[in-house]
Amino acid sequence: MSRARLFHLVTFGVAAFALVLQLVLVAQGHNVLDETNKPDLATRLVRYASYLTIWSNALVAWSTLTLALGRDRDTRVWRALRLNAVVICFGGGVVHFFFLRPLLDLDGADLLADKLLHVVVPLLALVGWLVFGPRGRASGDDLLPFLRLPVIWLLYTVIRGAFVDWYPYPFIDVGEHGYGVVLVNCLGVAVLMFGLAVGAVKLDQRLSTPRDA
Repeated sequence: MSRARLFHLVTFGVAAFALVLQLVLVAQGHNVLDETNKPDLATRLVRYASYLTIWSNALVAWSTLTLALGRDRDTRVWRALRLNAVVICFGGGVVHFFFLRPLLDLDGADLLADKLLHVVVPLLALVGWLVFGPRGRASGDDLLPFLRLPVIWLLYTVIRGAFVDWYPYPFIDVGEHGYGVVLVNCLGVAVLMFGLAVGAVKLDQRLSTPRDA
């Protein structure tokens, strides 16, 4: 097995372990953020699946598994989701570090799951993309498809939140901040994510060679 495929396989293993660990902790009733009221199991599982962190880590696991198995496809869908995996996972880690980490008081397995999902997996995804690629799998044409997943997540979150009065992240809590502030917060995060995506595309083009394209 090549070093690239081995690295992607390790990344898949870490991401999959982090996702399963967090799922088990949520099922057991552990805190994700500071939730003082413990909902029922079904609600906890839906909330687990509602975090963009979970979506992005799952995309990292999926995309690196396809790379480890040599089954990646150079299709518009694969390229957009691979870009989503790297950019949203890393960008989400940055947002978590500055805005969410100060709100958390975790220890033990909860702290381990948090660090894996928000620090270790994003760094592995970034390093794997920078060092092993594959190159030539990102272009300007992938930016619009890249935006579809975060827009779908945001629409789902806001619409569902209006009915259940729960939001996965404090900075998009409409009930607490109102739609105006939440819109500004979302635009700020969107600018960060889109800027990272544009940077990733340009860097991929710079790093690409005729042999790798």
